[in-house]
Amino acid sequence: MKRVSIVDVAKEAEVSVSTVSLVLRQKGKISPATIARVQQAMTTLGYVHNVAAANLRASTSNLIGLIIRDFSDSFAIKVMASIVQELERRQYMVFLGQPQNDEEALERCLLSFKQQGVAGVIYLNSDVTASALPEAIRRCPLPLVVVSQSLSEEKCDLVMRDNRQAANLATRYLIERGHRNIAYIGGGESDRIRQQRLQGFRSALTQYGMIFREELAPACDESTRAAGLVTRKLLEKNNAVTALLCHSPNAMLGGISAVHQVGRTLGKDLFLTSQVALLGFEDMLHVNLTSPSLTYVSSASEETGCQAAGLILRKINEADLTPQRIILSGQLVIRESA
Repeated sequence: MKRVSIVDVAKEAEVSVSTVSLVLRQKGKISPATIARVQQAMTTLGYVHNVAAANLRASTSNLIGLIIRDFSDSFAIKVMASIVQELERRQYMVFLGQPQNDEEALERCLLSFKQQGVAGVIYLNSDVTASALPEAIRRCPLPLVVVSQSLSEEKCDLVMRDNRQAANLATRYLIERGHRNIAYIGGGESDRIRQQRLQGFRSALTQYGMIFREELAPACDESTRAAGLVTRKLLEKNNAVTALLCHSPNAMLGGISAVHQVGRTLGKDLFLTSQVALLGFEDMLHVNLTSPSLTYVSSASEETGCQAAGLILRKINEADLTPQRIILSGQLVIRESA
């Protein structure tokens, strides 16, 4: 069976070959009626556009390399989904690499991207303890955009969420509801997200003339059990605590367990002294399944992905684009727990 060519499409649509080419590349000023005619001709003839061949002729690529190192990181997974959706909407395809924490594997991943002819790379950083990017990423010769939760000082094209703003917003909300003994639960001592959120926590306390108390901000391992243990110990020692600001979904779940273990309940009503308000930072599925439903500051993961996709395409198309820094704020979602 003869393969349908662009010439066949042009004849069927009664337009020039160059017009068909412009429609395929979405270039030039072509009327909607002509575009519809060309598309109808392609459908009638069963024409399939060979994007790889077109890219080769034009020395361009519609491939974007996407590196995700931790599939257990819920924020990175949701950002990845948003990036893929936005790039596909703009007719780009994603070439996925997952080198975990192996630096040699990261080098091989970047080499593979280059061999496959990707136009640019998006790196989803999940290391919350590192203050700098891996050296292989720093040396990446391709247009690069980094998505991070914690690398606020890194000099690169960066899209990240504002952890200070999120904690400040959450703390101010609790203070304005009358809470004066607020604890921050979870995150390891070396966790840069925790450090940034504690800055926002402190600034909100200072703003309202309150003092930060170290004993009300216990660090712990990233597990439900660890969070539950430190929260129970804190509540048993400080029964005046009326609100918990939880570092992560595990800290939320551990906090819920600890509140019940010490004979108290979750809720908003400050005048019921047995109640403890609980507020977190993640819009996770199991947040919606608890009772009472949990108040939280959203992670802005969908917008983060859209911004990262848009930025990498700008970098590809604008070689002289100055380094961009996009910081996204979360939104407070008020429910029953605080």
